[in-house]
Amino acid sequence: MKSNNITVLSNMVNIFSGGRFILKDEREKKEKLLICAKQEFLEKGYNKASLRDICKKAGVTTGALYFFFKDKEDLFATLVQEPLDKLYAIMLKHYQGEMEQIQKGILGKDDHSEDIDAANQVVHYIYRYYEEFQLILTKSQGSRFENSIDRFVSITEQQYRLMANKFAQELNIQQLDDYIIHWTSHMLIDVFVHMLTHKISEKEALKHMNLIIKYLINGWYGMFCLPDKKW
Repeated sequence: MKSNNITVLSNMVNIFSGGRFILKDEREKKEKLLICAKQEFLEKGYNKASLRDICKKAGVTTGALYFFFKDKEDLFATLVQEPLDKLYAIMLKHYQGEMEQIQKGILGKDDHSEDIDAANQVVHYIYRYYEEFQLILTKSQGSRFENSIDRFVSITEQQYRLMANKFAQELNIQQLDDYIIHWTSHMLIDVFVHMLTHKISEKEALKHMNLIIKYLINGWYGMFCLPDKKW
């Protein structure tokens, strides 16, 4: 009897989520819902996705869905929020390192391996969560995630503005205007968007990244005509 009780308890409590314990069969329902929801969103997009169809494919009632998720957007967010937040963190960490170098007076460098490694890290990450980023880029219209790319551009724009101001100050030249800063920020983010929306493989993306980053870096330095640089 004692061993049976232990078995029952081990099968019941498996995870603590949202301030409450979720039983094993509930966890399995939630996993089925997320699998079916991802497929539904990938096929139809956020706006046209049907919660009833998701429940039907998962073999659960709509009541079960609302037990786990507040609404359609909460369901979509459960799929994409964590990968998106981690990508923001990767970007911000790299930008922080760049600014630390610039504050030390390192404006130009011949070795761009750190920048290429950072770009490759992003490629590895977005391909690890390939479907989730496809949802964000191409299937999120109508949700709060539809302008996620704008946030990446905005973060990059803030970084480039700080960098450009520091370059101009140190080299005693005119600052770049806001249009150029915005345009170059879009160029960088569009590199990764293009790879995902054109559905090239991770291997192909990595193969091209080295030259792309060199092109972007040399274009950036070229705008400031840094001395001792060969173009």
